[in-house]
Amino acid sequence: MDETIYQHFRKSESNFIDEVGNWLETVESQYAPYLTDFLDPRQMYILETLIRQNSELSYSFNGGYRLAERARCLIYPEYFTPSDEDYNLTLIEIVYPTKFAKLSHGKILGTLMSTGLKREFFGDIMTNGLQWQFFVATEMKNFVTSQVDKIGRVGVRFEERDYTDLIMPIDAWEIEQTTLSSLRLDVVIAGVYNISRQRAKELVEQGKVKVNWTENTHPDFGIELLDILSIRGYGRIQLRNIEGKTKKEKIRLEIGVLRK
Repeated sequence: MDETIYQHFRKSESNFIDEVGNWLETVESQYAPYLTDFLDPRQMYILETLIRQNSELSYSFNGGYRLAERARCLIYPEYFTPSDEDYNLTLIEIVYPTKFAKLSHGKILGTLMSTGLKREFFGDIMTNGLQWQFFVATEMKNFVTSQVDKIGRVGVRFEERDYTDLIMPIDAWEIEQTTLSSLRLDVVIAGVYNISRQRAKELVEQGKVKVNWTENTHPDFGIELLDILSIRGYGRIQLRNIEGKTKKEKIRLEIGVLRK
C-alpha cells in the first residue's frame, strides 16, 4: 500500500486501511475472490477509494437490498462473475407477539451484540412499523438463531426468510442541502437540528452521539464524507456530498437526515 494514502484519511482509520491492503494482496496472490464482513458507508468509501487507486481488481457491494446501509464487499479478479449466493447473506425475521409488545432498533442491536459477535457480522436492521428483520452473515446464522430467545422482556424467535419475504423499510433518509461554517461534530449537529451550539456540545460530551456506531465525546471531531452520526433523541445524519463553498466561505453540503 502506498504510504501517502494514509494522509487522506483519519489516523484512526489506519488499521482499516491496512486491513484493506491485506485483502487486496490476498486476492492478487491467490487469484481468487475475497468476501468482507459487513461494512458501514464510510468503510465502503475508503475501500472503494483504495481499490481504484491501488489495484486493477474488481469489486461489488451487496447488503441484501438496493438501499442497504451496511453491505458486504466481494473483491475479485476480472475473470470472476459474482452471483447473489457469493455474498453469504441470510435474512432473518424476528417473530414476536406484535399485539402485546414493541421492539426497537436499539434493543435488537443490543441483543445481537450480547451474543458476543462483532457488529460486522450483521447488516441492516429493518422494520415496516410492525415486522422486524435483519441480515446476518450466513456463516453465523445458526449460532445467532440458537442464542437468542428474548429481546428485553419480550420472548422472540429468529426465523430465516427468503428474499421474496423482505419487508419494505419505513425509515427513509430525507435529502437536504445546507451550509455550515465548519465540519466540526457540534457545528453539524447544531446546524442540522437547529439547536444551539452549546446544546450540541453538551450532547456530544454527555456520550449521546455516535459517529459510525462508535461513541464520540469530542465536539471538535471533524466529520468526513459518508460518516453517519447518531444523536440520541434527535435521529441520524449522513454527510452525502461536499458541494463547495459559498462566497462567505461557508461549506455547502448535501446531507441525509432521519428525524425522530
